[in-house]
Amino acid sequence: MAKSQKDAQLIEYKDMISQLNMTVKSQNEIILSLKDTIASNQEQMRIMTEQIEYLTRKLFGTSSEKTKNLDGQYSLFDEAEQEAMPTDETEIAESVPVKEHTRKAKSKQTDVFKGVPSRDEIIPLSEDQKLCTDCGAEMKVIGREFVRREFRFTPAKGEVVNIYVETAKCPVCSEAPAMEKAVQFVKSHAPEALIPHSYATASVVAWVMYQKYANSMPLYRQEQDWKQLGVMLNRATLANWIIYCSTQYFRPFYDYLHRELLKREFLMADETRIQVLHEEDRKAETDSFMWLFRSGEDGLPDIVLYKYTETRAKFNAVEFLKGFQGYLETDCYQGYNNLPGIKRCCCFAHLRRYFIEAIPKGKELDYSNPAAQGVQYMNRLFDHERYSAAKKHTPEQRHAYRLEKEKPTLDAFWKWISQQSPKKGTRFEKAVNYAQNHKDEFMTYLEDGRCSFSNNLSENAIRPFTVGRRNWLFSDTPKGADASAMVYTMVEMAKAHNLNIYKYLNYLLEQLPRTAMADEELSKLVPWNDTVQATCSGAM
Repeated sequence: MAKSQKDAQLIEYKDMISQLNMTVKSQNEIILSLKDTIASNQEQMRIMTEQIEYLTRKLFGTSSEKTKNLDGQYSLFDEAEQEAMPTDETEIAESVPVKEHTRKAKSKQTDVFKGVPSRDEIIPLSEDQKLCTDCGAEMKVIGREFVRREFRFTPAKGEVVNIYVETAKCPVCSEAPAMEKAVQFVKSHAPEALIPHSYATASVVAWVMYQKYANSMPLYRQEQDWKQLGVMLNRATLANWIIYCSTQYFRPFYDYLHRELLKREFLMADETRIQVLHEEDRKAETDSFMWLFRSGEDGLPDIVLYKYTETRAKFNAVEFLKGFQGYLETDCYQGYNNLPGIKRCCCFAHLRRYFIEAIPKGKELDYSNPAAQGVQYMNRLFDHERYSAAKKHTPEQRHAYRLEKEKPTLDAFWKWISQQSPKKGTRFEKAVNYAQNHKDEFMTYLEDGRCSFSNNLSENAIRPFTVGRRNWLFSDTPKGADASAMVYTMVEMAKAHNLNIYKYLNYLLEQLPRTAMADEELSKLVPWNDTVQATCSGAM
């Protein structure tokens, strides 16, 4: 009996030990699971912290993407070569030495007032001053002394002009007996009104356009300005003027520029959002898009065109670029993929931006950080591009230079990319994937020296629209958005060719381009035309 009791106790102890082992195992599994959860939460927190730092930089930080190296810090490239190459800090403008740093030379007053009419004003002597204090004889003026230069401003002012036509009759016929001879009358010819049954003129509409699209002044603020001049013009009237003149006069010229643009071999494109309140079958808050298409760096006169569309869909780019054969510089937006007859070049400025945004806060100069290393590769390429531009290489020379200097850097970059194992969900992973997914498009620019390295020209051309959007916020109707696209086109064309924007808008509205005009006639309105340059340059 005792033995069986001991056996039972032994079995009980074994069961207890087994249960305890199972409990320990279960607890260990729970501990491991908790450790995994903690690690996952820590990783998630790290990613969220990274995102917060990124958004904080975007919201409150500087918009500059310039980077710099510190002496003694690790660099991916030979130090001597770095010293010989232009850097992001290189200034083309004349510099003057200042203690411990350089500063751009101050502009001279003659440069400040370039293009402004100038006159001399002489302060005459009073009658008393002209008499000699010793003998009373009249003094003789022998010269003048410069005192200072002043800038004076006359506020804008308008005038109402009542247009009459003159009527004349034949004095001989009018004195002839009745029914013998009809009286002859003649009237002078009045110029065509800009807008039928309206008091609007080219000068006024051009000013409204200039204020809104060049100075980003919304129509409601212009309404107040006109009121200060004693003119009761409401914003609806101003908007109607813009839409009418854009549709009737700018559209034919815009279409001509579009046809000329498609004849080029190198183009660039970008797009940004616009909100249009009253689009058919669409909510007011739905995003529409403003596209920017422009000529590339082919050495020919710049052509810059805006285009409004309801969506960002690929067919919009296909439709606008129909007939174009050549290279297209863009960001890596997939809407430009596989366009017929087009080779894509992707923008290295966008790729560099991805790596800059992936650098953790405070690690900008830590070259052991992989994101900072990616930026260094990009900086090297940009240094080569600046050097080529400074040397004023021809397209052929630039092509050879890129193959000699930039391709080895790119080969090293792609090898480095293939060795990276970024953590999931990080901005560095996004940068690596962005590079890997578009490798072919990033390499295309090596095929021709006229291909652009970045899309900065397009971004610079579309920036005035994004700045203006912050002020006027939205377009009311698709017609208004389409009109804005055409006016922005004329503004950017004027800027690209160093014309006075207001003068050029006024000139176009005075010429009244029409659909019936042949391309030969429309070609005389382009901003690089000699007559246009002579008429629309300089101050107002």
